[in-house]
Amino acid sequence: MGQSEGDVARLVGIARAGRLAAEFDAVVQVVARLSAEDRIRVGPLLAKIDPGAVPPGFPEVSVVVTGAGTVGAAVAPIAAELVRHGLVPRCAATGYDTYLRDLADPTEAMLAADVTLCLLDAQVVFAEVSTPWQVEDVEATAARAVRRMSELLDRFTERARGLVVITTLPLPRAHTARLVDHRSRARLGAVWRRANADLLALAERPGVVVLDLDPLLGDGIPATDQRLAVHMGLHYSPALLAAVAREVGHLARNAVGRTRKCLVVDLDDTLWSGVLGEVGPDGVEVGPAFAELQKVIRQLGAQGVLLAVASKNDPGPVAEALAGRAMVLRAEDFVRVSASWRPKPDVLAELAEDLNLGLDSLVFVDDNAAECGMVARMLPDVRVVELSGDPAGHVAALLADGWFDVPRLSAEDKARPAAYRADLERRELRAGVDSLDDYLTALDVHVDLAVATPADVPRLSQLTLRTNQFTMTTTRLSAPEVAALLDDPDALVVAIRSSDRFGDNGLVGAVFGRRVGDRLRLENFLLSCRVFGRGIETACLSLVVATATEVEALYVPSARNGGFADFYPSHGFTPVPSDGPGTLYRGLGATPPVPAHLRVTARDLTERATR
Repeated sequence: MGQSEGDVARLVGIARAGRLAAEFDAVVQVVARLSAEDRIRVGPLLAKIDPGAVPPGFPEVSVVVTGAGTVGAAVAPIAAELVRHGLVPRCAATGYDTYLRDLADPTEAMLAADVTLCLLDAQVVFAEVSTPWQVEDVEATAARAVRRMSELLDRFTERARGLVVITTLPLPRAHTARLVDHRSRARLGAVWRRANADLLALAERPGVVVLDLDPLLGDGIPATDQRLAVHMGLHYSPALLAAVAREVGHLARNAVGRTRKCLVVDLDDTLWSGVLGEVGPDGVEVGPAFAELQKVIRQLGAQGVLLAVASKNDPGPVAEALAGRAMVLRAEDFVRVSASWRPKPDVLAELAEDLNLGLDSLVFVDDNAAECGMVARMLPDVRVVELSGDPAGHVAALLADGWFDVPRLSAEDKARPAAYRADLERRELRAGVDSLDDYLTALDVHVDLAVATPADVPRLSQLTLRTNQFTMTTTRLSAPEVAALLDDPDALVVAIRSSDRFGDNGLVGAVFGRRVGDRLRLENFLLSCRVFGRGIETACLSLVVATATEVEALYVPSARNGGFADFYPSHGFTPVPSDGPGTLYRGLGATPPVPAHLRVTARDLTERATR
């Protein structure tokens, strides 16, 4: 029995013993090793996991599936994808062809879901077209369908807390072939593409993701299985459902703050062909496959993914090789080039510490199975991508799991590599001064606090999703939820920006509160890990507390924020009885003063942002 069959058999055994939830950690490790085909096989087992019986420490993700036709078959592959990412699945599907009703009059489960998936297909249009039909009939019906979807999304996103994901409309040949002349087929194709373009434009709205099916179908995935479509009303092939489930898994990771931030790559036989120590800088080759991989990595870096090198080589030859004319990637594309003979797990751990990232922010890419296995065994939080076999498949292997996918990019995302390079310069400054006070003074930190505006909504949502350490309650908020708080007259949302002598850090934190008379309740306070420890957290708390006669502050522990359990007590707050989760603290404005080394701008924190 091979490894894969053995893993499937082990899962079946755990399921038969009724211990999928109790042994969830082991289940995650097994599912993470399975092929896409085997994940489909075990999906029905994983969909039955009782979320309430899973041990603490694993984020739960709720997904509701609706759509045209039969959609229940999507639940199992989605559950499998969630489990492989260490997420506890709570998945459900609505009835047959109920998407219009579901979006117009959603259930509480849909409104509370982290992700609502709406599967659209050609029947959305053709079910409303009379036979015989002309291209003009399809054009008018498709336009109505898109307008209707637009209106439904407007209403749904106003109330829903999570993402709503809709698909574009695949056009099977069975419909185009009903037209006998190729001129009409071409016109139908143009009409269909315009309709899909209009659907894709809906992704500009906060809280909406439009999943373009064309790239999936272009990879050879069949759109439909005709027997299932005719006899069961299931208009997506099992392979297409699995591909969509994979994309949903990427989005779910982001929804609970588990999007990766840093791609760490090997060099020999990974970025180029050949072993540098044997052939020298002039002997390594960058053929078409390796050049394409370098282009893809550079493209990721341009969108805010941190790039780093972990190579078993000497620094001098590596620097010379990266300066070669054939290289697409250069040394300056990386925030760190580590060339040494140290074990790669040690290099990765040091990199994470220097960049102030958790190990669960790293993706490690190497062609060497032994190196990959060592990293996976010693640093299980790091995701490992082994580039084995023909280099022509390396790009697909790197991109297969969307480790860095986000619903939308912010300005801070794009500026991240420069920001982390600046962080390394700050470390050099710190090493060159005698005391922390001297360092903070030399850093010349400026903090700006202001009531958040609508333009801040995407970044604020992203911060709640991604911040895992300095977050007092780990409350995850979608963009629509943040926007709703800005509209709430009793809510306070403060955006925190910072800059220093090395550059602008952008929007790095937020305070979420609610006013009840003269009392202010802090429902969450969060700050990017890149900037805490500079007194910014003390300054922000002091200035916000000064706006109220009495302040309550909530702390809810999580697996990652335990280092800040004493933050409120150390700033003059005392615990008070509370029936809710976590610990409630109360303060009367006696917080420490704003640190003297900070330059602070605080606009009126009691005013409302104008929309």
